[in-house]
Amino acid sequence: MTDKELAISPEQPPAQQPHQRSDAYSAPQRAILDPKDMAAWQRSAAYTEIRCFVEQLSKSVEGKRASAKYPVSHQVKAICKLLDKTERWIARYPPDTTAQQRFGNKSFRKWEAELRQQAPALLRDLLPPASHGAVVELAPYLCEAFGNATRIDYGSGHELSFTVWLLCLCKIGFLEPSDSTAMVLVVFQRYLQMCRRLQRTYNLEPAGSHGVWGLDDYQFLPFYFGSAQFIGTPTTPAASLDSCLIKEVGDEYLYLQGIQFIMEVKRGPFFEHSRQLYDISGVPRWEKVNQGLGKMYSAEVLGKFPVVQHLVFGSLFCISPVP
Repeated sequence: MTDKELAISPEQPPAQQPHQRSDAYSAPQRAILDPKDMAAWQRSAAYTEIRCFVEQLSKSVEGKRASAKYPVSHQVKAICKLLDKTERWIARYPPDTTAQQRFGNKSFRKWEAELRQQAPALLRDLLPPASHGAVVELAPYLCEAFGNATRIDYGSGHELSFTVWLLCLCKIGFLEPSDSTAMVLVVFQRYLQMCRRLQRTYNLEPAGSHGVWGLDDYQFLPFYFGSAQFIGTPTTPAASLDSCLIKEVGDEYLYLQGIQFIMEVKRGPFFEHSRQLYDISGVPRWEKVNQGLGKMYSAEVLGKFPVVQHLVFGSLFCISPVP
């Protein structure tokens, strides 16, 4: 299969890889080692695929509440069970209360070490035997999806790693195009719940936060996907900061859940600590918000060396250029 065949558009789901021999997969390696490598990254099949994959996921949830009717496959439920299992390890490694630190509880390193040790077995349990050869390529993306154990931090690069993991599950045929909506409203929402618990439990430091001028200290995609959920609804962007609306329907919308989390962990007027989201509330239409956030994701996440430098590349997520 050529790189051209693997390229996707917003309307086209990621192409599935033919089943490969186990020895056809290999451990992915870093390739963005210097800012000058960004040009090769932005010309690559991997860049095209992840950008279009994210757009596809956004389109799949336009106008849909979390409780709307959409297919929830056995595979989607199995991924949620995997996340459930890893979340239970938090109780096994409670926060270290002997050190007084604002950020970075060292017990997170124990939780992350457990994940790295168990990831291959978790993935073999998740996947059918014919796909077990892909575990060597899938495990690094899963392990990088929850934060960095050395710095004890979390940011949009880790969120990106989880999204790449989902893309690769699509490419080996484990997830289907019909799973797109559930990937966002079931799997991604479950992932966010877990990440927020990790952030609170271990006081993970925001990785690369832009402070008041950043969209959010930790996440980006809940706001992009969440803005799509509101397209075609009577709710305006201005209403997204309404605490009554958040209380009433927050469980239905990723955007509102993101706002709620910020309100719970930050103090002071919202416009002071979250200026970008406050300004977004003044945009008249969700279509415009969604379009702007899509462009911002390409520029501020996929287009920033500090965010993407830790990505790894193999046969599933390939750094080779698009012809």
